[in-house]
Amino acid sequence: MKDFEKEAIKIALYWNEEGFNKRNRKIFIDYMHFPNVRLWENQFYIFETQEEIINSFDDQTESLLNEGWHHTVTLNIIPIQSDETKVHLLLHQSRRNKKNEEYDNFHTLWIVTKINNKWGIQFRSSFLDGATHINEQGY
Repeated sequence: MKDFEKEAIKIALYWNEEGFNKRNRKIFIDYMHFPNVRLWENQFYIFETQEEIINSFDDQTESLLNEGWHHTVTLNIIPIQSDETKVHLLLHQSRRNKKNEEYDNFHTLWIVTKINNKWGIQFRSSFLDGATHINEQGY
């Protein structure tokens, strides 16, 4: 694995564990690049600025808690395409409740970019019902 792929993976895992799971706004934003794009339910959501995504942060937290979410575990992460400034990562993730029981298992594609010598997540696209979208290779 190339060093820049390792760095992109490190950023993705840190963002998930420290930013997303701990609902830490600063880390959540600091490890993203803008504009930031999310493809969800076949619609593109483009956040031009940090403020735009932070404005939806509390709504996202409320939605997660309403579904019984406690944390998200990254089961596997692999680079599938990369160069020195952009890495496409395929993540296999599991949403868990307070008892650490899985209630959702899915695959997600993240694009991590290096801008001004800093790596950040710039694109995310998930299949939240991932088991029905796994190809023959298992990802």
